Amino acid sequence: MSDTTTGTVHLVGAGPGAKDLLTLRAAELLSHCDVLVYDYLVNPEIRRLCNPHCEMIDVGKAPGRHSISQEDIMQILIDRAKAGKNVVRLKGGDPFIFGRGGEEKETLTDHDIPVVITPGITAALGCAAHNGIPLTHRDFSSNITFLTGHERPDRKEPGTDFHAYAKTKGTLCVYMGVGQASRISHDLIEGGLPEDTPTAIIRWGTLPKQETWLTKLSELPSIIEKNEIKAPALLVIGEAANHMEPVEPVHDQPLLGKRVVITRAQKQAGTLREKLEVLGADVLEIPLIQIQPDTVKERMAEIFADIAQYDWILFTSSNGVRYFFDYFHKAYKDIRCLGPMQIGAIGKATAEEIARNRLQIDVQPEKALSEELTKALLKKENIENLKVLVITGNRNSPKLVETLMLKGKAIVDQLQVYRTDLADPTDTWEAQSFLTEGADAVLFTSSSTVLSYAQHLAEDLKETAKSPLHLSIGPKTSKTLEEQNLSVSGQAEESNLDSLVALLCEKLDAS
Repeated sequence: MSDTTTGTVHLVGAGPGAKDLLTLRAAELLSHCDVLVYDYLVNPEIRRLCNPHCEMIDVGKAPGRHSISQEDIMQILIDRAKAGKNVVRLKGGDPFIFGRGGEEKETLTDHDIPVVITPGITAALGCAAHNGIPLTHRDFSSNITFLTGHERPDRKEPGTDFHAYAKTKGTLCVYMGVGQASRISHDLIEGGLPEDTPTAIIRWGTLPKQETWLTKLSELPSIIEKNEIKAPALLVIGEAANHMEPVEPVHDQPLLGKRVVITRAQKQAGTLREKLEVLGADVLEIPLIQIQPDTVKERMAEIFADIAQYDWILFTSSNGVRYFFDYFHKAYKDIRCLGPMQIGAIGKATAEEIARNRLQIDVQPEKALSEELTKALLKKENIENLKVLVITGNRNSPKLVETLMLKGKAIVDQLQVYRTDLADPTDTWEAQSFLTEGADAVLFTSSSTVLSYAQHLAEDLKETAKSPLHLSIGPKTSKTLEEQNLSVSGQAEESNLDSLVALLCEKLDAS
């Protein structure tokens, strides 16, 4: 008998789509779980609530991708729980509304595994309310019926007799019904529901990419065929559908409905993602690089031993600032151990990171370029024979150091404190979604992201996918795009995130 205590499986509803419609309890469980087993319809933003060490397992079933059987999903849940893991089984909507949550609960209970249910806002309730549809109303609908157009594949005959629901005199909400629209429309009309019964179609409800259509029941199949409407979509049939109100773009959300890919390392994508989401964008986060602390300990010990002897310390990136001070504070408990050195920085983000350490910047060029930092430094003072420490990563250009030594005749040391590696995201849901559907724009914040994009994604973008704009944060990144034979649709006026977002708004507004 194993000494391992059996873990608990939480069957959790992720809500109708939008991350802010997740329950507080669900968010709490996600932040503490050891294993996350999630479905295709779960908003990727919700998964980011998990802790960094959480094992994430994608078991989503979707058209055009390998489908994991329900038996395999159950085995994953059983194995992880038996190993003592705290497991969250995350499902779109509510786990007990057409989510096979009941089956999973029964199987887990049969294996003596504790199961806890955390309900979620199911799609019919969330999507209808988001679009102003009152599912119940004293004047025209005193009942709601939830139906599914997708049933067990081993059934010889359809299990749902739609004829019978034609006389409910309420609102019908049909999940997964677009593939069976012809049968649903035919049977309801044959059962007595008028041909002109209002019918709403809501695809990707509550998300920025939501699409809606309002039609008559008799015209439902032709509307779906004409607009090539695919799952996931909800059908709302009845007088309630006539009250659907278009979700109007907010005046300060110029990116509403636009799909934007960000390529920064996952730990650093948050700020850019927030800026875009506030403007209404549907953000697809595909980390094309990985950034982590990396240094030669002997070299660092040597430099830290004489740290107070440097006249200048120069930072070329916010990553350099962050990792340098992580190392510094482990070695010293007092910031005054830096000595009287002056500080130079390239870029707004770098300056903001320095400011978090309660330090003033002595030189910051207007343009975020290494050559501009050199010019500004030489203009400020004669640096001949001054000791300068340059904080770098593994991919930094040697140009800054060379210019300081050759032109400024300074005594320059370099200290690498982090490394940037290209990441292969092609197995992720986000990358597959981009390759098949495309996007309105891809934002590149470094040459490294361009190189990884060219290597892993650019050539595999499907011909039917929407071709994105390639927007660059600065000259160096633009040059790398050109070297990789990728179009440069625009370059930020200043090399910072705010300028890049402004460029995006301008380009998409003009397109």
